[in-house]
Amino acid sequence: MVTSTSAPTPATTPSPFRRIVTISLAVIAALVVAFFAFASLYTDFLWYQQLEFESVLLTQWTARVIMFAIGFAGMAVPVWLAIFLAYRLRPVYARLSSQLDRYQEVVEPLRRLAMWGIPVFFGFFAGFAASSQWETAWLWANGTATGDADPQFGLDTGFYMFAMPFYAAVVGFVLAVVLICLLVTALVSYLYGSVRIGQGELRISKPARIQLAITAGLYLLAQAASIWLDRFYTMVDQGDRITGPGYAGVNAVIPGQTILAIVAALVALLFFVTAIIGRWRYPLIATALLVVTSLVVGVGYPWAVTTFQVRPNEQAYELDYFQKNVDATRAAYGLDGIETVPFAAETDAEAGQLRDDADTTASIRLMDPGVISPTVQQLQQFRAYYGFQDTLDVDRYEVDGETQDTVVAVRELDLGQLDADAQTWNNTTLVYTHGYGMVAAKGNERTNEGEPVFIESNIPSSGILSDLEYEPRVYFGESNPAYSIVGAPEGTEPVELDYPAGEEGASQTNTTFEGDGGPSVGSFFHRILYALKFQSEQILFSDYVNEDSQILYDRDPLTRVQKAAPYLTLDSDPYPSVVDGRIVWIVDGYTTSATYPYSSQVSLSQAISDSTNPTPNLLIDEINYIRNSVKATVDAYDGSVTLYAWDEEDPVLQTWQNIYPSTLKSIDEMSGELMSHVRYPTDLFKVQRAMLGTYHVDNARAFYQRDNAWTTPNDPTNDQALQPPYYLSMRMPDEEEPTFSMFTTFIPDGGSRNVLMGYLAVDSDAGSEAGAVSDEYGKLTMLEISADTTVPGPGQVQNSFDSDSAIANEMNILTIGSSDVQLGNLLTLPVGGGLLYVQPVYVQSTSGTSYPLLRKVLVAFGDQLAFEDTLAESLDALFGGESGAETGDSDVTPVDPETEQPIDEGSTEEPSTDPTPQPSAPSTDTYEAALADAQTALNEKQAALEAGDMVAYAEADADLTDALERLLAFEDAAGE
Repeated sequence: MVTSTSAPTPATTPSPFRRIVTISLAVIAALVVAFFAFASLYTDFLWYQQLEFESVLLTQWTARVIMFAIGFAGMAVPVWLAIFLAYRLRPVYARLSSQLDRYQEVVEPLRRLAMWGIPVFFGFFAGFAASSQWETAWLWANGTATGDADPQFGLDTGFYMFAMPFYAAVVGFVLAVVLICLLVTALVSYLYGSVRIGQGELRISKPARIQLAITAGLYLLAQAASIWLDRFYTMVDQGDRITGPGYAGVNAVIPGQTILAIVAALVALLFFVTAIIGRWRYPLIATALLVVTSLVVGVGYPWAVTTFQVRPNEQAYELDYFQKNVDATRAAYGLDGIETVPFAAETDAEAGQLRDDADTTASIRLMDPGVISPTVQQLQQFRAYYGFQDTLDVDRYEVDGETQDTVVAVRELDLGQLDADAQTWNNTTLVYTHGYGMVAAKGNERTNEGEPVFIESNIPSSGILSDLEYEPRVYFGESNPAYSIVGAPEGTEPVELDYPAGEEGASQTNTTFEGDGGPSVGSFFHRILYALKFQSEQILFSDYVNEDSQILYDRDPLTRVQKAAPYLTLDSDPYPSVVDGRIVWIVDGYTTSATYPYSSQVSLSQAISDSTNPTPNLLIDEINYIRNSVKATVDAYDGSVTLYAWDEEDPVLQTWQNIYPSTLKSIDEMSGELMSHVRYPTDLFKVQRAMLGTYHVDNARAFYQRDNAWTTPNDPTNDQALQPPYYLSMRMPDEEEPTFSMFTTFIPDGGSRNVLMGYLAVDSDAGSEAGAVSDEYGKLTMLEISADTTVPGPGQVQNSFDSDSAIANEMNILTIGSSDVQLGNLLTLPVGGGLLYVQPVYVQSTSGTSYPLLRKVLVAFGDQLAFEDTLAESLDALFGGESGAETGDSDVTPVDPETEQPIDEGSTEEPSTDPTPQPSAPSTDTYEAALADAQTALNEKQAALEAGDMVAYAEADADLTDALERLLAFEDAAGE
């Protein structure tokens, strides 16, 4: 039989043209990706260069590259060496199983690729991991001694904050490298016959034995170093009650770790011996003993000491360690200098009781910055594209020679409110580029209508700040477009909207930015870069972009300071001030650490959250050390950032200054005007009050018993969040002059008893002398309420206001019609020998143009309450007809803002001796009945309106008028 088979089809030869096209496309794609990466990096550099902080970016780039190279080499070289040695020292003639033969057939063609590819693969991972740890390495290399020793090992606390994290990172890296080397050595040795498993036995060639034993020994040495380092980490470990080792930690855990580290080192030596003599029995037995030892001395012994020795006699054994925790925690949070003053609070109100505290009562803030933003918006917005923050800020200015607490805000852009047809690229980028002007209102005053009393307002700006001739344009603030392009050659017609008014009947005034606020986009190359960055071809082709154009972006003050000083944790409340002829944003910066020995940790995000600041997401949250080390300013016109070293003694700041030299200015360069607007930072105060709930005691016995633990009360107007602290100019007991301060209160922790236990105030006035901080600035004073006197807490006071029938009736009158009542901040003030509560009450229409207006003021002292139209009247009613206080609203005659008629309750006329005329109603008429009739008439009026029955509507309106007249008659009668 003859058979034939077709010849095999020859392999298709790749087309040269297709290969060229494929390679070309790959190269082009790589170049495009590279150019996008270059555009991102180079625009970052341009931003930093314009801000004159390019050294910050270059330091980061340099450090990351160095650490990447170290990490890459530190991983890739040992792994390559392990693979190379395992292959090079393989047996030349090894009898392999058929399975291994098949493995080798698969692996051998890829051997060279694997020998280089595997180290490079692990090297890249290690390099990127190392580059992310560059700050840890640089802190170690530049660490500063603090001069304080820890109470256990006697090491400088700087070791724990700067060196210990680095050593831990190095040990972890070494363990990872050696473990991977051990695994790849075993794998290669097995594949090439150096390690053979079969017939119930394990055979290892001499070269493989040496390599594996040495690698295993190195791994155990690294483990010994890790265990030894764990001894120091006990100083920052969080226990059940304290951070740091207690009796069991010092007498069981630390000695046990010492023993384990020594045993691990000895086992490592046995592996090195095995590499020479070839006996695996000894190191394997020793490894098993190491595991047993770790269970006994690492787990069993500490458990026994804790269970049978410490817990039955905890107070005797633990007090010394609790005291170390108390001392370290108070030092780490700046609480060691707090002054505690026993305070026996008065609770009875008498005439003239506030006369000695008139300077404090004169500054009581009635304008709540968290409530009046809609009011300021309505009165000062002027155009839809302007806006104000939801919560305004508190500052102080000199008015008529006196320091005046003020509520301040910046009129910023809000392009989201522009008409949709106006939101073109040209408008949002070139025309609407900046906000305009400061708005400032007296904190302690109101108009007759209940509006703020402005000392700086309007467009163009006018007031006491405008008299100082400041620059009102706001290109950098908390609300900005993603980017704006500004600037033009001299003589070019301005295109930027300056403000919506002009001379000689012009509808608006235009301007051109004249500062140095952003990178140049004058060159075609720079236009390409920023067109890519912002995905906007208009930047490239717009005729309005010229050789003098600048692009402004990253304009939020927190963003700018964070990029200029990336090592800082920033306060969540930057605030604007007019300083030396400019609007500047003042930003507080903190240096923090989580490894201060024996100091307890706190969640920063939880500590600073309250009813005005929802819980933020922070990159660094758990801390146990904090300092307000930097004060920063951001110029609202040109965005320039200035960093001042506020706490030059802070070792963490000193270390960062070694890393970023020449970025901070000395406090000596701070002007007196800027100093006068510096204040104690809000977030630091919140963190300190969070710690003081437990650590207001300074002795271990009281701390252990925890019978006097405090907490911050919830906001009476929002019981789901903590009450925020408040700024106010006041005089603390035994002080001679009032000072700008921040304060908060404490109630018992646990249970439902809302009584006042403590009152914390901090001096927030840094003075007004250039380069010199007031000696009293930052002084913490705690009034510790005497247990002999029960002073109601904010929650109790708010409940008293809400449940008082007379107050409730007047509140109901305020809500008759289309109105809502909004309660302001409940302030607590140490005056009259006791604690006075003050709460402004605002009324806001629920229809039409609506914004809150101050209409009433609630006050409480002890268990006595008052509710009148003004603070002055409320205090007089509370303190026997004459309080002796001075207030900002003493001369106010409240009027109804809708009718401009004086409110009866606030009339200053002498009451008539004639009987008050009564409305025509049965003699059995009561206040409650009149109130019910008013509500019924209001409901009938609304129903008639919805039904379109105008006759019924008129009748219901007449009934409502009659009921209101009866209510007013009852009010007049009560007033007599």
